[in-house]
Amino acid sequence: MTAALTSSAFSFGKYKPVLAFSTIGCPDWNFKQIVDFAAIHGYSGLELRGIKRQMDLTKCDEFSSQEKINETLSMMKEKGLKFINLGASANMHFHEGPDKEKSMAEAKSFIDLAQKINCPYVRVFPNKFPKDRTKDQTISTVAENLLTLGKYAKDRNVTVLLETHGDFSGSDDILKVMKAVSHPNIALVWDIANMWTITKESPSLVYQKLKKYIRHTHLKDAKLSGDKLAYTLLGQGDVPIFEAIDLLYKDGYKGYYSFEWEKLWHPEIAEPEIALADFPKVMKEHFKL
Repeated sequence: MTAALTSSAFSFGKYKPVLAFSTIGCPDWNFKQIVDFAAIHGYSGLELRGIKRQMDLTKCDEFSSQEKINETLSMMKEKGLKFINLGASANMHFHEGPDKEKSMAEAKSFIDLAQKINCPYVRVFPNKFPKDRTKDQTISTVAENLLTLGKYAKDRNVTVLLETHGDFSGSDDILKVMKAVSHPNIALVWDIANMWTITKESPSLVYQKLKKYIRHTHLKDAKLSGDKLAYTLLGQGDVPIFEAIDLLYKDGYKGYYSFEWEKLWHPEIAEPEIALADFPKVMKEHFKL
């Protein structure tokens, strides 16, 4: 990690990155715990991926009425925090049937919620290449579904972010989707680790292809042993995460660096009190703050 932190051949000056974390990292915390922890540890944004293991955010008590929404927004403002992304589970690869209807309905309900709480982004997944369809057919389907959501989101001042995820971890496949959509309210979440651990494409190669679409990032690190993946604290794994961070910085990236500690899916990894406190420390050290 030391080498990664000292390898930059440029000065960060007074640059101060804006940090967020995903609530997937603290699945058992209530909302007050989440907000208090974020404020104490220097975060300025929250990415919601469930609260108390309720993944459908529209069913969370914090957003159950306009009165509750007002209370929630007041708590966020008091702590100097903003909602910066809502993580839907919607998959864009379904071309017909109830699975497509469910995913599109979920995405639209998250877009509606994002509008109510002044959140700029809603994340969706690409996500699979079904065996009964060609890759080009699925890419077209993902693009068509995204375009539908983009038009819906535009009227609500929300942007839908496609995450580099699942079978769509290769930069060429993601680029084909984004070129096919070409809508101002459709952009990308660049999950560096999701891509690199599967494709081993260098961040510089990926960034050159996708940079015009990137609005948000997911940061995490991991060690690879054969085909096994073990998540680590940032800078302690094999992912070239700081190379990606420096590419973003040098190109004037203004978005959030959002820590995605997947505690909900991997209960064996470090507790949120450790991991979510470590991330801002490592980022401050890297940016020499």
